Amino acid sequence: MTEVIRKSLRDSAKARWAAMVVVSLSMFGAYFFNYAMSPVKPILESALGWNSADFGIYTGSYAWFNVFFLMLIFSGIILDKLGIRFTGLASTAIMVIGTGINYWAITSVSPSLNTHVIFLGDIKTQVLLSALGFAIFGVGSEATGITISKAIVKWFKGKEMALAMGLQMSIARIGTALALIVSLPLALHFNYSAPILLAFILMLIGVLAFITYTVMDKKLDASEKDLDLPEEEPFRISDIVSIISNKAFWYIAILCVLFYGAVFPFLFYATDFMINKYHVAPRLAGIIPGLLPFGTIFLTPLFGGIYDKKGKGATIMIIGSLMLIFVHGLLAVPFLNNWIIAAILVVILGIAFSLVPSAMWPSVPKIIPENKLGTAYAVIFYIQNIGLMLIPMLLGYVLTATNPNVAPNKAMIKSSIEQSFRKAIAENHIKANERDIANAVDKTTGRVVDSIVHTTFYVAKPQNEVSLPTVKNEIITNNINNIHVNLGSANTLKGLETSFTRATFKVLANQKLNIRYNYEYDILIFTALGILSFLFALLLKREDKKKGYGLELPNIKKEEG
Repeated sequence: MTEVIRKSLRDSAKARWAAMVVVSLSMFGAYFFNYAMSPVKPILESALGWNSADFGIYTGSYAWFNVFFLMLIFSGIILDKLGIRFTGLASTAIMVIGTGINYWAITSVSPSLNTHVIFLGDIKTQVLLSALGFAIFGVGSEATGITISKAIVKWFKGKEMALAMGLQMSIARIGTALALIVSLPLALHFNYSAPILLAFILMLIGVLAFITYTVMDKKLDASEKDLDLPEEEPFRISDIVSIISNKAFWYIAILCVLFYGAVFPFLFYATDFMINKYHVAPRLAGIIPGLLPFGTIFLTPLFGGIYDKKGKGATIMIIGSLMLIFVHGLLAVPFLNNWIIAAILVVILGIAFSLVPSAMWPSVPKIIPENKLGTAYAVIFYIQNIGLMLIPMLLGYVLTATNPNVAPNKAMIKSSIEQSFRKAIAENHIKANERDIANAVDKTTGRVVDSIVHTTFYVAKPQNEVSLPTVKNEIITNNINNIHVNLGSANTLKGLETSFTRATFKVLANQKLNIRYNYEYDILIFTALGILSFLFALLLKREDKKKGYGLELPNIKKEEG
């Protein structure tokens, strides 16, 4: 056995860690695109007329094909049958296609068109096509995820597997942090589609990274070709039955969907939540949720290393679930509205998010044989995708239902500003093309809404005391009567943007119009998910104690002799 280890390429620390880094780059762009649109939610509302329900449909669409067409299950079977190299190349290419479709929909499809969809009703065509691209991307992203998990097991079995999985997640989550921090500034400086364009470029880099990995993987196989390694049983379809009949497997799978459901969808809405509850400036709002993935970048490998050496995997998951309950419970308290408190709680959430995955994913190979791992991970990811589809949609509908006037009020503001621009242009014979006018309207609307939500602390009037037609007429009149710009200059539109922003702001502040979301009920949903996570973590520990899977034991095996 010692001779085998010495000759296998996986015994070279340099080789196996290089393989881990290269294959992880394939998920860096995926994690970026996953959250690239989240910080831009306020702009999508003000510029394109999306509401929270639309955003919930979009974010939930990630799992459409994986859930309804069982693409994740097929991906796992393909992975076990055809191998890591084929599956990885195909899945990274699919991510590129999905991202491209999403970019096309956002930039080329009119937001005024509607389409009727079964189960969803009337939906904006732009939202539907954007969601279609995101759903295709989701197929590739999840397939790439399970492929990378199996690749790391292949290179690190019997070695630093939890640490390797932790570092892989850390590299990917740099993409999440980058998306949360830079997407909104990019959108404000260039256009709301700029973060998606950057994501598309990162997807192409991911394909190149996986091509590099396939070369390394071939060398690993060549190094073991003539070695007397134990022969694995081939995967059979009947093996799915043995996987889903395992009670511990189900505890991990359900814990996965509950725990990730309390974190990933939170990040989708976190930037908007920080602006609305904690009055954080829009350009800075992404930094606070960005602390979460940045924390996991360092802590997940640390906790993975502890699991490798000391064990206690099930206990680690229990502790992480308790921290989840603590964080969301405090975020739901209405009077705790200081941004410093929010930042501290997000850091704690990042610690929890480092604890649970660092123990969860390396625990699966202790329960499921390696020749079935691809399918096992696929089934877990499939169940997770059900949650990642339904939970964001639920959050979007709850947010819209509990704040029914916010989106219509924002739509009225945009309509008023647009009419102000067109009236000023017509009366003063200003030359401007439609695209420039649309951009000016979008920027002005975004600045007005952001300024009200960020800086104005009034208690909004009840909607039945507000006459939207009256407010609209007042905005238009106030804008036209307060134009302070040289109407013949080359920067006329920019001057109008400044004038209309100030004038509209005064009207809205005076009218005390409600354009701020209350996220209390959504955060309570996250708290409930944390409580359920804790219960299933307890069940998993009890099952491990009964069956002896070794979840509390170290991963690193001491070599004999």
